[in-house]
Amino acid sequence: MRTTLTLDSDVATSLKRLCQERQVTMKALVNQALREGLRQLQTPAPKAPFQTDSVSVGRCLIANLDDIAEALELADDEPLR
Repeated sequence: MRTTLTLDSDVATSLKRLCQERQVTMKALVNQALREGLRQLQTPAPKAPFQTDSVSVGRCLIANLDDIAEALELADDEPLR
């Protein structure tokens, strides 16, 4: 397919420089750049992982968490029956 593109001057300069460096034609370089760009545009952007801010809640008020009954008693502030 034959078409006409109007390139911004910075894009044209970059293309010309890359053509010389890679020793390829403008047609080949533009096709490669478009293929890579289209592939990237068609790939969904990765979602940022969900994060929550951490908050300091202070030191543990229960000396030993191994005794569940004691921990619950202290939390309820009522003696066990």
